[in-house]
Amino acid sequence: MDMVFGAPEHNFQKAISLVRRAAEQQPDVILLPETWNVGFYPKENLRELADRDAAETTKTFAALAKELNVNIVAGSVAARFDDGVHNTSLAFDRTGACVARYDKTHLFTPMHEDDYFVRGGGISAYAFDGFSCGTEICYDIRFPELTRTLSVKGLDFLFVVSQWPDVRIPQLHALLRARAIENQLFVVCCNSCGKAPDTQFGGSSVAFDPLGVRLAEAGTTEELVFAECDTGIIQGIRESINVFRDRRADIYFR
Repeated sequence: MDMVFGAPEHNFQKAISLVRRAAEQQPDVILLPETWNVGFYPKENLRELADRDAAETTKTFAALAKELNVNIVAGSVAARFDDGVHNTSLAFDRTGACVARYDKTHLFTPMHEDDYFVRGGGISAYAFDGFSCGTEICYDIRFPELTRTLSVKGLDFLFVVSQWPDVRIPQLHALLRARAIENQLFVVCCNSCGKAPDTQFGGSSVAFDPLGVRLAEAGTTEELVFAECDTGIIQGIRESINVFRDRRADIYFR
């Protein structure tokens, strides 16, 4: 998605349109990028532009998920709560229920995200159609501890929503592939494209299977891209190389 910087009303309409177009292919899950409501990120009027209590996001995507009978990871939005503005991701199942809220825990200090957003304090684990899922937001993917914390719960899918710049797309793909291989799960990333005032974002949304095989990849401009995930391979991979049995949690982080 190529959003208009600082224009939430316009971006909501575009996001709704893209979700409806994607739903025509009857997918199981639809994924949006990071902070698509305002872009990454308006500093001067962020609080005014942010979605108060994520109410508009919740209302919009709960209704869409139920109407279209699809699971939706609604990317993330700048959302204003009583304690400040969060970079918040919401997940909705086919009934329209909000099954997870995740507030970005690792804020991108090189762009001073921590000066404008409040750090989240938890992880995101939920179920879609009987599969265990989790969400991470952009910079989070550089912290393998977070993915492993989710994965020891038996994660099948990791959804990553991001606003990653074009100059570092090779790093993004390397990190996503590594998380897929080392945790033996599917990693699906939706990255924004287009330009903010100081940054060109790279698109190149991608999906990897638990062996690190690239299942689908987008280009650098706005488009819909689809990946088919054969969940039947998960058990065999985990039985043949059982990293979760062989890990040594007793000696880590001393």
